[in-house]
Amino acid sequence: MESQKIEKDSINIKKEKLMNDPLTPAKAAFYSAIIPGLGQVYSRRSWMVPIIYGGLGASAYYFDYNKKEANKYRTAYKRRLNGYFDDEYIDIIPETDTEKLLEGMKFHRRYKDVSFIFLIGTYVLNIIDANVGAHLLQFNVSDDLSFEPYINNDYLNINQSIGLSLKINID
Repeated sequence: MESQKIEKDSINIKKEKLMNDPLTPAKAAFYSAIIPGLGQVYSRRSWMVPIIYGGLGASAYYFDYNKKEANKYRTAYKRRLNGYFDDEYIDIIPETDTEKLLEGMKFHRRYKDVSFIFLIGTYVLNIIDANVGAHLLQFNVSDDLSFEPYINNDYLNINQSIGLSLKINID
């Protein structure tokens, strides 16, 4: 029971250090740039790590898949130009229609490029998320938030103008 209290106190102390350190967002972004997800772990948001690696993994998988498929279509096209008709697409694409092989190669090459863009985008969003998450960690949200309207009845004003002012007191 007491060990749990000591553990919670040490977690709160570590969180306070992160909140008070002005370099926390920069450190989190740097850590995420080196190893994706490390900035989220640094700023105590470990639940984001599976999402980041899921995005990176899916993008990398589809990049590799489309690269292999484009190479298969290219190889089949080259073999057909040299007079070999023993490729895996002979049942789907007839011997006379070799242009379909080029279309298949272009299709997979295009989606390979899109997958690469998603891979880079996920990596960059990982860095931005680490930075923004660390900034939001430092955002002051106290239990003593209140709003109290204040009406200024200054009848000695020479202009006699009508207006609205908002005054916020932070304690």
